[in-house]
Amino acid sequence: MRAGNLRAIGLMLVGVFTFSLMDAGLKTLSTRYPALEVTTLRATASLPFLLAWIAWTRSWNRLRIGSALLYVVRVALGIGMLVTFIYSVSVQPLSDSYAVYMSAPLMVAGLSHVFLGERAPPARWAAIALGLVGVLIALKPRGAGFVSPGGLAAAASAACYAVSVILIRVLGRTDSNQAMVIWYVLALSIVAGALAAPHWQPIDPRHWPVIAFVGLTGALGQFLFTAAFRLGPSSTVAPFEYTALVWGLALDFLVFGHAPLPRVLVGGAIVIAAGVYVIFDEHRVGSAEPLGTTER
Repeated sequence: MRAGNLRAIGLMLVGVFTFSLMDAGLKTLSTRYPALEVTTLRATASLPFLLAWIAWTRSWNRLRIGSALLYVVRVALGIGMLVTFIYSVSVQPLSDSYAVYMSAPLMVAGLSHVFLGERAPPARWAAIALGLVGVLIALKPRGAGFVSPGGLAAAASAACYAVSVILIRVLGRTDSNQAMVIWYVLALSIVAGALAAPHWQPIDPRHWPVIAFVGLTGALGQFLFTAAFRLGPSSTVAPFEYTALVWGLALDFLVFGHAPLPRVLVGGAIVIAAGVYVIFDEHRVGSAEPLGTTER
């Protein structure tokens, strides 16, 4: 496997774990505050950590942007993604929301083929689909979960995420990781804050540690995801979003008291097998032809 793709996969795996921790914090806050307010807190709390990272690396000169319009679109998608996801986890277990949200990697692979011209062999498409089947086996929403308000919100969040990934790939041609992360989070905090202001709820002092935790994990996860999708083809990196299955189940059990069922273990094994095959297939074809047209 090419070193760049392997590094992108590693960044994605760590990023998924980090964002899963953030999601647990968001679920905790969502029981007390409106979704737009939680979105604002998530973005604003990340800013100090991001600015510290910029200062530490002395990368202020890398904050130039190519297209302001694309950032505006990405912020709109980010608000939609966070608000719908926060609503989803506020009305159902975290793992139920993940079950629907995990359709995002397939959306990314499809959109990458249509808009970016990235190629994925048929066998890899089959592995991605198999991973989705594993997710559905393990985390099938209760009853009519796909048409419930929580399920529909998770699906909308996945769609916003998928389009955002395509924008990251486009922006990555001209903009640095630092620029893509800091301007996105700054604009997200301002716009979401303005929308949340009319219904703002006072912050309970007991929740400040949770907010700080969300900020730290959100900043780190945002950087890891952006770097992963900038470094590697979307169709290679996105399937590893499925590993959120493992962390969602663990957090549901340890934090929220939802014990996993046997079908969860079966589905998890399928997801892991599909992910391993994607790595193997990337190694097999990597030396023969480039997988994505946007890789540098």
